[in-house]
Amino acid sequence: MLLAAFSGFLATIGFGVLFNIKGTKLLLAGIGGMLGGVVYYICKQMQYPEALALFCAGVSFAFYSECLARICRTPVTTFVICALIPLVPGKGMYETMRFAVASDAQAALQKGLDTLINAGALALGIILVSTLMRFLWHKK
Repeated sequence: MLLAAFSGFLATIGFGVLFNIKGTKLLLAGIGGMLGGVVYYICKQMQYPEALALFCAGVSFAFYSECLARICRTPVTTFVICALIPLVPGKGMYETMRFAVASDAQAALQKGLDTLINAGALALGIILVSTLMRFLWHKK
């Protein structure tokens, strides 16, 4: 679990530097990525399906990002995008293309569909939290 936390933190910090986030916000973005990585790892250890593990990780770092954005008075995307990128199913996209180039249409279609479901679950977790926070924030 420490490896998941550390790698999530470092990957998020790396993307934060690329997006020109500085100072305390960079450290806070790294903590969001670490949170997403740890939740994903725990869900996988509990043998959740891949899409459900990504959904839970998306909900966790999106909630963290929404709260932190209000505290720091900064756009939510500052934290969400950095924490999201390490969880994007890049391996699935690569394997889909590898199968397609090898003319294995059935495997490419299956892997592509799995990857699309995983990416959609991640996005759905973020959208769910964003919508709930917007609803609750404007209700006050």
